[in-house]
Amino acid sequence: MTLLAAVGVAGGYGGRAIVDGVSLRVEPGRCVAILGPNGAGKSTLLRLLAGILPPTAGGVTLLDRPLRTWRRRDVAKAVGFVPQLLALTFPITVRELVEQGRAPHLGPWRPPSAEDHAAVARALARVDLVAQAPRPFQTLSGGERQRALLARALACEPSVLLLDEPAAALDVGHQLELVGIVRQLLADGVGAVLVVHDWNLALRLADEIVVLHAGRVHAAGPPTVLLAGGVFSEVFGVAVDVLRCPDGTPVVVPVSRIR
Repeated sequence: MTLLAAVGVAGGYGGRAIVDGVSLRVEPGRCVAILGPNGAGKSTLLRLLAGILPPTAGGVTLLDRPLRTWRRRDVAKAVGFVPQLLALTFPITVRELVEQGRAPHLGPWRPPSAEDHAAVARALARVDLVAQAPRPFQTLSGGERQRALLARALACEPSVLLLDEPAAALDVGHQLELVGIVRQLLADGVGAVLVVHDWNLALRLADEIVVLHAGRVHAAGPPTVLLAGGVFSEVFGVAVDVLRCPDGTPVVVPVSRIR
């Protein structure tokens, strides 16, 4: 079964197409990384995949069913969405934020059960925020806020995880923890779509890479697709050196702009 798929999907805002004709598939235990320069349509594509933004062409399927036929509550159970930023205008603790991840499972009248509380506790522990659980979300650092948003998605125990720049505000230690968390989820059969600017993070985590340029797919395939075919010069406008770790993992180092 394919967890999530897009076929020729297009969409945007105010009648302006930001994403045009993008196709991808997310299988159980597989990670798809979406890369591209600023304005390429990466976050817009993620919102199309989550059903937050309706497509103007093409379609998205979730668990082999058209996404448009799903109830929003059921989509929220199956798809965990981690936004890049979250601005809250009302006070809320970290625990209360993470508890929101269980809302799709509760319904309008059922109070949280012991299993709901256990799922929240597991999510907090997974992102190393147990000690911060009683604190107001607004008092957290940028990196802690990002981990709290990840915990909210994990508390839902989704089949697919959509992450928009999840490592952008994290220090090196917590970036490595994020890699470990995502790898464990993949081992458990969860599928992931990861929007990143960090090429090396994509090379370490992704089974497939989709490179967007001006809203269209410029290149797609296994991680090696990023290292060939002029992707860095044509899409990002930079020259790079590709180094190799002792285990053979490639490391991309930008060396100059291409004018």
